[in-house]
Amino acid sequence: MIRALVFSLLFVPFISTAARADLKLCNRMSYVVEAAIGIDDKGGTATRGWFRIDPAACRVVAQGTLNADRILLHARALAVYGASPMPQDGSDKLCIANENFVIAAARQCRGGQTQAGFTEVKPKTDDDGNTVAYLAEDSEYDDEQARLAGIQRLLVIAGYDASPIDGVDGPKTQTALSSFLKTRGLGPDAPLAANFFDTMVDAVQSPAGPGVTWCNDSQYRIMASIATDDGTAVTTRGWYRIEAGKCLHPDITGQPRRVFSFAEAVDTDGRTIKINSRPLNWGGGATFCTRETQFEINDQTDCGGRGLNATGYATVDTSAAGKTLRFAAP
Repeated sequence: MIRALVFSLLFVPFISTAARADLKLCNRMSYVVEAAIGIDDKGGTATRGWFRIDPAACRVVAQGTLNADRILLHARALAVYGASPMPQDGSDKLCIANENFVIAAARQCRGGQTQAGFTEVKPKTDDDGNTVAYLAEDSEYDDEQARLAGIQRLLVIAGYDASPIDGVDGPKTQTALSSFLKTRGLGPDAPLAANFFDTMVDAVQSPAGPGVTWCNDSQYRIMASIATDDGTAVTTRGWYRIEAGKCLHPDITGQPRRVFSFAEAVDTDGRTIKINSRPLNWGGGATFCTRETQFEINDQTDCGGRGLNATGYATVDTSAAGKTLRFAAP
């Protein structure tokens, strides 16, 4: 078992190095994930992604007989969740791309490609002859619990109080879900639909609703971070990816006394866009800690001394029921 933060990949011994049938990934996390696989065979390594998998769902990622020395996996949560629960430090550094990709020589990255950590996996052969690997959290949800916890998590991000995120049904979760369905004009059977997580992700990316909403009115991809002050400590969380023309609700739990926001425009390689030699970003005078990769940081002291970036956040006026921040390029 490989564990990092709240995430683990659960695998059981692989019976043969050659998979006898389809290779399948099953998601028992409370996150919608995107997965990439690596195939290491006879000294060459290829990668392919992204395979989107909803909580409690499975997806075939390689069909038919697969002869390989090793099978490798990299997974990430959708950008709507901000800080990823996934470990990003697999021992094999292979090339990926932001959009769907097939990379034949994945150990030497080219333009538009970046390195990511892949972990060797050893799936189990199931009763149908397929080889299966499970993505799971430390909570060790079963399928039913993973699906409910996934719904709870997206409800919270969309501004509805469905906490705690525990995969346990109850009046609080049902009240939040009923409010969401009513707001969206959906019937009581909608959560049973195969595309319900698509509906929920779309809701998180809509410009309406309670809490804070970011809307990207520029032509660039934007990476954003939220900071919350509960009166005791400030927590920063990022990065949330907001594509051009899209909106997104960052997850804000509880009732923080103050909320802050920072966002910057980036290119396809993740580098900050500059206009007239100045970075294109939206921030302010409140300085908190961030890092280049996804993060959740509770200690805001001595950012530079701890190898972090000191970043200027803008204060968000949350006196109204909902606040929309719009990011536009000059």
